[in-house]
Amino acid sequence: MHHPVKAALFLSFAFLPFAAAAQGAKPEDTEVWEPVPKVVTPGATNQAPPADAVVLFDGKDMSRFDIPAGTVWNVKDGVVTIQPSQKQQEKPIVIYTRQAFGDVQLHVEWRAPQEVRGEGQRRGNSGIFLQKRYEVQVLDSYNNRTYSNGQAASVYKQHMPLANANRKPGEWQTYDIFFTAPRFNDDGSVKSPAYVTVVQNGVLVQYHTEIQGSIAFIGKPAYQKHNLKEPLGLQDHGDAVSYRNIWVRELTLPGKEGAQ
Repeated sequence: MHHPVKAALFLSFAFLPFAAAAQGAKPEDTEVWEPVPKVVTPGATNQAPPADAVVLFDGKDMSRFDIPAGTVWNVKDGVVTIQPSQKQQEKPIVIYTRQAFGDVQLHVEWRAPQEVRGEGQRRGNSGIFLQKRYEVQVLDSYNNRTYSNGQAASVYKQHMPLANANRKPGEWQTYDIFFTAPRFNDDGSVKSPAYVTVVQNGVLVQYHTEIQGSIAFIGKPAYQKHNLKEPLGLQDHGDAVSYRNIWVRELTLPGKEGAQ
């Protein structure tokens, strides 16, 4: 999700902390380049939705998402692909589900463009947003060096993946995301943080990872109190990333109040 500092001012996330930018902070301050996650070659996988899943994209239409002006998602042959534009590269737009979710199991299949253009954060960039605030990075990270906590399957700018399990550009990738929503006290303080486990292409890449707060391109992440259930999102960052077979299961987790 790396782009010039001035582009951060155009981000559509009102909750992002920009105070650090005014104090002379730089995006590079929170980039982690070492160590580099080891490369693990994934196996083949293709998973159909279970019976109790809410299907967010079945290959026919995007009716379960609110799609604002300025972003175009083209549906064809069971796949939805972001229509790229230079303008959108400078202003990422997230489309959100009409339905809100709390603790979930989320399955997403995505594909970076087969034709490689750019490098680092400018190659097949998108993202999956949990509760509008917490991002699992989508990026073409096959033989593509970038900061480790910004490559595919990272909790963006917070936690690098345990391994690089990416397939080649143009091949389908699978994320299975297990998310525990944060809980807040009445005064807005964090009662329990969010956690996420991610399996990419059958390889464990995040294990019960504690999320440190809302994503921040510049500066440190922080929590702001929000509802137990919030929408999920997909990011248009200007690249022609494709998605298919997106479904979610609402979870009832032991010991967690506000069960689904």
